[in-house]
Amino acid sequence: VMVSVLPCISAEMVLKKGDRLAIVGDSITEQKLYSKIIETYLAACAPDLGVSCYLLGWSGETAAGFTYRMESDLIPWNPTIITTCYGMNDGGYRAFTEKIGSEYEKNMRAIVERMKKSNIRVIVGSPGVVDSTAYRPLQPEDSEIYNKNLGELRNIAEKLANEYGFPFADLHNNMMDAMVKAKEKYGQKYPVAGWDGVHPGPNGQIIMAYTFLKSMGLDGNIGTISLNYPDKASGSEGHKIISCSSGSVSVSSSRYPFCFPGTDFSNAVKILNFVAFQKDLNRMILKVDNLPMEKAAVTWGSRTKTYSRDELSAGINIAEEFRNNPFCAGFRAVMEIVGKKQQFETVMVKNYFRTLRGMEADFKGDDEYMKAKKVMDLKLRTKHNAMLNSVLTSLKPLEHIITVKPVASEPEKDKEVEIE
Repeated sequence: VMVSVLPCISAEMVLKKGDRLAIVGDSITEQKLYSKIIETYLAACAPDLGVSCYLLGWSGETAAGFTYRMESDLIPWNPTIITTCYGMNDGGYRAFTEKIGSEYEKNMRAIVERMKKSNIRVIVGSPGVVDSTAYRPLQPEDSEIYNKNLGELRNIAEKLANEYGFPFADLHNNMMDAMVKAKEKYGQKYPVAGWDGVHPGPNGQIIMAYTFLKSMGLDGNIGTISLNYPDKASGSEGHKIISCSSGSVSVSSSRYPFCFPGTDFSNAVKILNFVAFQKDLNRMILKVDNLPMEKAAVTWGSRTKTYSRDELSAGINIAEEFRNNPFCAGFRAVMEIVGKKQQFETVMVKNYFRTLRGMEADFKGDDEYMKAKKVMDLKLRTKHNAMLNSVLTSLKPLEHIITVKPVASEPEKDKEVEIE
C-alpha cells in the first residue's frame, strides 16, 4: 500500500460539544456524498461530541445565490457552525477575470459577515477542481484554464478565512494533488472530479470530507487497545475490555472506526493511497507487548494478518489494516440512517418550505392558510427532529474479539486486498 502524500492539516479543535453543523454548498454538496461521510464520521467516530448536522446543498447555486436564501433556509435552524463550498459555479466555467474574483469575494464576504453577526463559526471551503481529462466542454485545454480560475477563487476563500480568523478547508489543492498522483498510477482516464468532470464521485468526495473534517480539528484517535501478552489488556475511552485470556481480547466499543461501507465506496477506496484519511482521521491502534516470539498472527473478524514483534509493540492501525472488520455492518446501518435524513432535508428545504413560503403572497390575509402553514411547518420540523435524534442514537456498542497468536513462521492467512 502506498503512503499518502497529502500533508496533514494543522488545526486546533474547532468543533464543540453539542454543535449544530450546517453543510452548505451547491450541487456537489447536494450529491450527499462528502456530507454523508462527515455526518456519519461525527456520529460513529466522534459520538462524544453529539454534533447535529443539517444538509443545505442546492444544485446550480453560487455564493450569491446563498446570500438570498440564508435568512430563510439557514438562520432559522440556529446553527452554531457551518461549512461552505462555493466557487464551482461562481467561476462561470471560463477563464478567470477580475470581475469574477470581485463578485465571488463580495458574496462570500456577505455570507461570512452574516454568520459572524449571529456568532456562527464558519469553515470557509474553497472550490474543488474540474477533472483534467473528463472535463471537456470545448477544448482539451479548458480543464487547465478553469482549474486556474478555481485556484484564484481558492486564494480568495483563504484570504477571507484568514481575515476573519476562521478555519480554511483547502479542497482545491488537496483534490488537485491527489488527482495528479492518482492519474499517474491508474491512468489519465481515472476520474477524480467525476465522469462529467465537475461532480466528484465517492473517491473525490472522500478527499472533500477529509479536508473538512481535518479543518474541524478532529485528531483521528478512534482508540487504543493494549495487550500485555497473554492475559492483561486495557482500552482507551470508548473501548471497554470484557475479558482477556491467552491472547484473545474481548472488547465492547462505543466508538467506531470509519469503514467505507457499501457499493458507493467499493472502488473509491483506491483514493486512500493519495489522501491521509486513515492516518489522520481513522486510527484504531492495537498495541501488543511481551510477545514470546518474533511474529504473531492477528485475527479480527474473519481476517488474519501477521506482524513482527516490533510492529505490534509500536502499534498497528487495525482500522487501516483490516478495512473489512466487525464494525462494517453497524457502521453501514448508521450511514443509511444519515442518508435518509439528508435526503429528507433536501426535499424539506427545496420543496416544502420553499413552496409554503412562495404561496404566502397568494393567501395574504388568509388566517386559515397561515394556521395551516404553521401546522405543516411544525410537522416537518418534528419529523426532522426525530430523524436527527435517530442519527445521534443510532450507534450501538459493539462487542468484538481481537486474537493475537505468536507464530514461529508466517502461517497461511486471509490477506487484506491491496488498494489497487
